[in-house]
Amino acid sequence: MNRERTSKRLKTIEGHVRGIERMVDEGAYCIDIIRQIQATQAALNKVSQMVLEEHMHSCVITAVRGNDADERERVLAEIAEVYQAATKV
Repeated sequence: MNRERTSKRLKTIEGHVRGIERMVDEGAYCIDIIRQIQATQAALNKVSQMVLEEHMHSCVITAVRGNDADERERVLAEIAEVYQAATKV
C-alpha cells in the first residue's frame, strides 16, 4: 500500500471533518453541512477503494496463487464480507 499517499488523504479528510464540526458550531446552513458530509464520505470511499485495490493486488493474489485452499477461501470470504458491509448503507 502506498502508505504516504493514503495517510495524506486521511489527514485531508480529518481537516474536512473539523471543518464540518466548525460549520455545525457556527450554525451553517444545513444543506451546506450535508454537502460537506457527502464530500467527506466520498473521500473516505476513495481511500477504502485504494486500500482494497492494494489488498487485492497483494494478499488476494498471493492466496489465489498459493497451495492453501483454506487460505484462498478465507481471503475470498473477507472480500465478500467487505462488499456486503458496504452495501448495507
